[in-house]
Amino acid sequence: MTPATLHPLLAVVVGGLVLAGGAVVVGALDAVVGAAVAGDPRPATAGVRAWRRVVLAWRRPGTVTERPDLVLWVVAPAAYVGVAALALAVLPLGDGIAIADVRTGIVVFGAVEVLAMVAVFLHGWAANSALALVGAYRFVAESLSFLLLSMFVLIAAALPAESMAFGEIVASQQGLWNVVRQPLGLPLFTVVALGTTFWGPLNLPDGADIATGTSLEVGGPAYIAWQVARRAMLAVYAIATSVVFLGGHLGPVLPGPVWLALKSVVVASGFVWLGHRVGRVPMDRFVRVAWTVLLPLSFLHLAVTGAVVLL
Repeated sequence: MTPATLHPLLAVVVGGLVLAGGAVVVGALDAVVGAAVAGDPRPATAGVRAWRRVVLAWRRPGTVTERPDLVLWVVAPAAYVGVAALALAVLPLGDGIAIADVRTGIVVFGAVEVLAMVAVFLHGWAANSALALVGAYRFVAESLSFLLLSMFVLIAAALPAESMAFGEIVASQQGLWNVVRQPLGLPLFTVVALGTTFWGPLNLPDGADIATGTSLEVGGPAYIAWQVARRAMLAVYAIATSVVFLGGHLGPVLPGPVWLALKSVVVASGFVWLGHRVGRVPMDRFVRVAWTVLLPLSFLHLAVTGAVVLL
C-alpha cells in the first residue's frame, strides 16, 4: 500500500514525537552500550546517570566568544533538527502511514544530507573560534567524500522498486529484503549515517584532537540542544536504514509501526556500538579511502544491481 500524506497538524505531532523519542532512545543506548563496552559493572543504570549529567550540563552557564554570530549560533542546531525532520517526512512509518508521500523521496533525502553539511558548518563558523572553524571545514571535506556514496546506494535500492519513493522501495522487499540482495548497500550506507551524524569513527568535526571542534565554545542548554540534534539525526538514519534495507514496516503479526520501531532500535544499537568500539579515523585517511575505495565500490554496487534488474 502506498503511504498517504498525513494531515499537516497530525504530521507535525507525529514527526515531533518520533524525533524526540528517537533522540531519547539513542541517548539511552549510547549510555548503556558505552557503559557495557567500558566494563561498567552497572550498565543497566547508565541511562539514569546520563540523565543526571544532562541536568547538570543544562544548569551550567552558556559560553559567549568574542564577536560571535549569535543568530547563526542559535539557528544551526535548529537547522540540523529541521533537516532531520525533513528526512523523516519522506520515510514511510507504517502501511499507509507517512508524514509526506513524496514520489521523489530519494532526491529529498539527498538534499537533506547537503543541508546538514550547511547546518554543521554554520555551527562551527558562528562561534568565531579557530578550532570550531577547523571542525566546520572538516565536516565539509568529510561530507563531500560520502555524499555520492549515499546517492549510489539509494538509487540501487530504487531500481528493483522502479520508483524513487521510499514507500515503493519497502513494497519491493515483500519477498526479499535489500540487505540480502544488495549486501554492499548496508555497510556503505552505514558510513553515510556515521558521517552525517559525525558519530564514532567519523566524529571528525567534534573530535577530541581539536578539543571537540564545533562544540568547543558551546555550553549549557546550547550544548544539550546540539547533542540532542545529533541523536535525533542518528535515529532518522536508523529508520532510513530499516526502510531501505530491512523491509521497513513489513513483518508478520505485529503492526507495521512496531516492526519499524524494533528494526530501527536494532540498527541504532549497531550504530552506537560502532561508535564505542571503532576508533576515530584520521581525516586524511578517511578522505583517501572514501574516494579511492568506497566510491568505486558504491558505483560497482549500483552497476551490478542495474544489471541484475535488467536481466
